[in-house]
Amino acid sequence: MGSPAPPDVPTPVRGCHTLGTDAPTRAHGETMSAQPGPQENATVTTGWQDQSQQPQRDQSANTPITDSEIRRATSLVQRVITMFGEKVIGQENLRTALISTLLAGGHVLLESVPGLAKTTAAGTLAKAVSGSFHRIQCTPDLMPNDIVGTQIFNYSTNEFSTQLGPVHANFVLLDEINRSSAKTQSAMLEAMQERQTSIGGEIFPLPTPFMTLATQNPIEEEGTYVLPEAQMDRFLMKEVVTYPAPNEEVDILDLVSSPKYGRPVEHEPISLDDVLFLQQLVGRVYVDLSVKQYIVALINTTRGGGPRPLPNFTQHVRVGASPRGGIALMRVAQAVAIQEGRTYVVPDDVKKLRHPVLRHRLVRTYDALANNVAPESLIDAVFATVPTP
Repeated sequence: MGSPAPPDVPTPVRGCHTLGTDAPTRAHGETMSAQPGPQENATVTTGWQDQSQQPQRDQSANTPITDSEIRRATSLVQRVITMFGEKVIGQENLRTALISTLLAGGHVLLESVPGLAKTTAAGTLAKAVSGSFHRIQCTPDLMPNDIVGTQIFNYSTNEFSTQLGPVHANFVLLDEINRSSAKTQSAMLEAMQERQTSIGGEIFPLPTPFMTLATQNPIEEEGTYVLPEAQMDRFLMKEVVTYPAPNEEVDILDLVSSPKYGRPVEHEPISLDDVLFLQQLVGRVYVDLSVKQYIVALINTTRGGGPRPLPNFTQHVRVGASPRGGIALMRVAQAVAIQEGRTYVVPDDVKKLRHPVLRHRLVRTYDALANNVAPESLIDAVFATVPTP
């Protein structure tokens, strides 16, 4: 199946208050309640959920997942994993983070030195699900209109026409996001949070599903702009990509030197409707009350509280995870459960991707930064002290 072309100009939503690209971003409120289980009827609205799909999710929230649905989900996920493995050698943590973020309907921040297949992984994921893919190279002179789009005046008709920017795609790769200015970074907040862009006072919805993959280089600081904490918190996960093992690098050289390198993938990708099915299925995964209380205890412990406060923890962490961090832990745990072929969440699902979910949500103190206290070690200390249900 070929990748569907993004729509030229979606029908704008008129008569709404809009947020210009030069205006400061507004506060994003959240309605948070427990994930619906068999005995509950609740609504979960998060910053990374597609609001246009929310009513459909609510209607099926209390419907138990059938065996046929979980078998279909397992088959779809396996097809994505197979296609991913044809282009990317190793990097299992990266693959798990990308697929989990996609199933949970969020955005991911990838950090690593150059040359570790971040761009290749993003493009492969888009092809594996038949989604449109646009890459944006962030530079200091990149302007908000270069991302969201602009209006062009037609002298022959004396009218303005709207030219949509590259953000209007199912998958958008923001390469070296920390090289763009704060003004340009803020233009992405509306797209990531509201799944829409504002051009000339009109609102244009983004394609569904929509996922942002941003990369940044941790070793190059000249000409970069540090991402603000508020924007970092919008990313569902932050995955730190490491070097492959020596045997995996040998496999990479074999792949590059083989005749199949550069050819299209052999397996048939899944469709965007399949992705929406998986995302809706994730919202129906059962989360027991004890698991929700476990997540809340973890989040409160990162703030210096919790059932068993860690002594001197505030000497290392100035600000702990917000309620959005707890929602992220639950949503990612639900996505992990689907990948494991289960219809319910177990505590190990919460633990599996704890580092990518929480490492960018803890604001360390100056002493912790000076002593090179890794956020992963702080997260492990929190999970070690909170009793597992």
